[in-house]
Amino acid sequence: MSISIKIDINFINKDRIADMGYASPADGGHHLDLGSTPTAELAVSGVAVCYPQGHVVPTHQHCSGHLIYADQGLLRVEAETGQWLVPPTSAVWLRPQVPHRLVVPVALQAHGIFVREDVCANLPLTDCVMQVSGLARELIVKLTSLDAAAPFSRHAYLLGELLIEELRATPPRPFHLPWPEHPQIRDVCQRLTDDPGHIGTTEDWANRLAISAKTFQRRFLKSTGMTFGRWRQQLRLMSSLSLLIQGTPITQVALASGYDSHSAYTTAFRRQFGQSPSAFLSSSAQAK
Repeated sequence: MSISIKIDINFINKDRIADMGYASPADGGHHLDLGSTPTAELAVSGVAVCYPQGHVVPTHQHCSGHLIYADQGLLRVEAETGQWLVPPTSAVWLRPQVPHRLVVPVALQAHGIFVREDVCANLPLTDCVMQVSGLARELIVKLTSLDAAAPFSRHAYLLGELLIEELRATPPRPFHLPWPEHPQIRDVCQRLTDDPGHIGTTEDWANRLAISAKTFQRRFLKSTGMTFGRWRQQLRLMSSLSLLIQGTPITQVALASGYDSHSAYTTAFRRQFGQSPSAFLSSSAQAK
C-alpha cells in the first residue's frame, strides 16, 4: 500500500512539480531537485514538503549541496558516512553527490535548501548537523516559500547570501552517529538501530559473530571510531528524541531506551546534548 505525500509548497504550480524531479511514491519519484527550474540560477534555493509518519525516501543524491531542515517533527537522514537526527532546532548539511535516504519517525514538514556546488566551499567540508538560529530558520522558511517559476531576483539572491553567512558561524551539533563499513559490524548496528533498547552485551554480539569479545570490540572501534558501549548509548539517546517529541513521558522514554531510571537517562542525555530532556522539548517547541 503506497503512502501519498502532501506537497506543502503552494508557491509552486502543481504542473511544475514533475519538472522538479518529484512525483508521488506510487509513480516512482521520491526526491526533490531544482536543477531544471529558474531558481537553478540562484546560489541558494529550496522547497518545502510535508511527509507522513513512517515514510521513507529511498536513497538518492543531489548535484548541489543539500541542507535539510524540519521545522516540526523529527527527521532521520542516513548516508554511508553516518546517520543524523534532525530536531526542530537543527539541520543536516550534506555535501554534493552524497547518497542519502530519509526516514520519518514522526510526521513533519521538511525544508530542503540546495546550495550550488561552487558556493559549498563556504560551508562545512564534512556532512554534519548544524544549529539553526532564529535568523537562519526565518531565512530557510522564506527561501522555500519563493516562487520557483519566478525569474532571478536580487532579493532572493541576498536571502541566500545571508543564510550562507549565518550558517558559516554555526558550530556542528552532537546528533551524528558514525556508520561502519565492516559488514558484520554494520549488521549489528542496523539491528540495534531497529531496536535501540536491545540489551545484548558485547559478549552476546561477539558470540553471534563467532568471534571473541576482544576481537568484536577492536573491530567495532576501528569501524566506527567509538567503543560499542559509547556508540549504543549515543544511538539510544538519539532514538529517544522521537519519543520525546511525540509526548511520551520521560520515564517511559528512559525505559524504552534501555535505561533503568529517569535520572540515569537524564544524566546521559545532558552529557550528550548539553541540556536536559525537558529543556530540549522546550527549545524544540520554541523553534516551531
